[in-house]
Amino acid sequence: QVQLEESGGGLVQAGGSLRLSCAASGFTFSSYAMSWYRQAPGKERELVAAITSAGDIATYADSVKGRFTISRDDAKNTVYLQMNSLKPEDTAVYYCNAQRVVGYWGQGTQVTVSS
Repeated sequence: QVQLEESGGGLVQAGGSLRLSCAASGFTFSSYAMSWYRQAPGKERELVAAITSAGDIATYADSVKGRFTISRDDAKNTVYLQMNSLKPEDTAVYYCNAQRVVGYWGQGTQVTVSS
């Protein structure tokens, strides 16, 4: 049974930091590219950051470059999103995605940044 479980969301003041985690099970984690998406109220889901299965290439949305860092630990079947210098516009539900031929999604974790 495939599971992606996000954690680490919460309420933080602008300028603060959060670290999101996504624990995976039920599939060969090391073979999958992993991504973080987010969806704010009334907006479409957008890609925030992605990392290759090898962990050698990471890409970011322009809006988070220099502030967010995606990483993975294949020994723990976990992908992380370190978020620094948070802004109110980063407020959204953050989702973990695993992608190969098929894709899997987590249930999401809420991040709220107050001004």
